Amino acid sequence: MAGNFPTLHTSAIAQYPATRNVRCPNQVLWFVDGTQQRYRNSNGPLHRWSIQLDQLEESEMAALEQFFNDNEGCAGSFAFTDPWNGTVYPNCSFAVDELELDTLAELKGRTSFAIEENRG
Repeated sequence: MAGNFPTLHTSAIAQYPATRNVRCPNQVLWFVDGTQQRYRNSNGPLHRWSIQLDQLEESEMAALEQFFNDNEGCAGSFAFTDPWNGTVYPNCSFAVDELELDTLAELKGRTSFAIEENRG
């Protein structure tokens, strides 16, 4: 586990716009006679956050890149604080293995990514 997700220099986790989704993963088994059985694939809802950061300083971009590399993309796990209510989710990971950082101007950059809560 790579620790806590880094905060911005303003102590914020995200910038607007950002979205948060809650999902309840289910599994469906289809039988030969056409009937189906459904069951919950998790013991509770799972959260996903889409984070877009548009006003990043170079140090913030470097910290995000280092954190992403330390986690080896979506292979690692870390604690993430929900920007809406401050709840800390201790087992989260990046949703993809690729982090794109764009430099817009001197000392100004942007990125976007998704973070998913894990079970297990």
